[in-house]
This record gives sequence, structure tokens and C-alpha cells, in this order.
Amino acid sequence: MSSKLNPPVQSMTEVQKFFEGEWHITEMAKWDQKAINLISQANIIFDHDQMGSFLFIAVRGFMDCRYSQCDGRPLVEFSWQGRDERDDTNGRGWAIIGDDGSMKGHIFIHSGEDSSFCATRPSR
Repeated sequence: MSSKLNPPVQSMTEVQKFFEGEWHITEMAKWDQKAINLISQANIIFDHDQMGSFLFIAVRGFMDCRYSQCDGRPLVEFSWQGRDERDDTNGRGWAIIGDDGSMKGHIFIHSGEDSSFCATRPSR
């Protein structure tokens, strides 16, 4: 099976490029599809300046990202702050790029819920 990650990622700039742009959150372990797309298409967006944002259900977060590798795979870890409906909230999370080019990760809400998630690039 060929990997989209060959040859191995070398620099953090290369790692960051795997994540940059918009991803649609297609699945979350804790909530169903109707819930995660409550306000609009659930998404996670990584900017070029190690920042980003996400939206699912009524949670909107603004991320501060750090890129690295895990077993040769692109990895991002992030802290975030934002809102859940009208309440200020924050947390942390991580994501990794799989061989198939999809993103898998986990988002944690401080003193609250957490869920794994899967995301893919939007269809063009």
C-alpha cells in the first residue's frame, strides 16, 4: 500500500502544509451528524500562521497550533478558546493525518465533554 506521506516529512513547515486550509468534520464519536452540523457544516480550518478555528454544534473555537510528527506522520496539537453557545470555554486537542489523507483527532472542552473526530477535505 502506498502512502501519501512518502518520502517522510522533514520539516515543521512541511508538516504544517499537510494541515493548512479547510477540513470538514465528517464524524464525531460523541455526537451524531445532525448535531455536529447544527449551525452549519462542521469544520476545522488551519491558517498559515499557526492559528486556526473550528465549529461544531454550537462550539466555535480559535486555535493556537503546534506542528510535529508522530511515527513519521504529520501531527498538530492545539490549545483553543472560544464559545459554546453563549458561554466562554477553552480546551485542547490534537490531530494526525492518516495514510488515506484524512484527519483523525480529539477535541477536549475544559471541564466538559470531549470527542474523537474524523475530517476530510471538502469536495471540489
